[in-house]
Amino acid sequence: MNLGESQEMYLETLYIISLQQTEVRSVDLANTMGFSRPSVSRAVNNLKTDGLIAIQSDNTLLLTEKGLHIAQKVYDRHITLKNILIEMGVSEETADEDACRIEHVISDESFDAICSHFGIQK
Repeated sequence: MNLGESQEMYLETLYIISLQQTEVRSVDLANTMGFSRPSVSRAVNNLKTDGLIAIQSDNTLLLTEKGLHIAQKVYDRHITLKNILIEMGVSEETADEDACRIEHVISDESFDAICSHFGIQK
């Protein structure tokens, strides 16, 4: 499944929030991402339709197995790329911003080659 950058960002953000708190709701995504509640509601419903998240009866959001796999992959790429950039002398703020952009467009082949080059086990 080829997802767009926006969908990947929602999944990654949901994953990150879920690492910090036990329950995640759409309002948490809206607050963290700086988006309006209606925009988040549309995106959440699309992710639900695509089978990437589940909405519980109490309106908490859960990543499905498929959604969790994608979220963890994007998050792992972000952290790995950010750390490589910092190691290369890029400021932490710039490395974080650049990693956020790169993580969505880099191919598996290129990411694996970068990891191999820097001796990072995946």
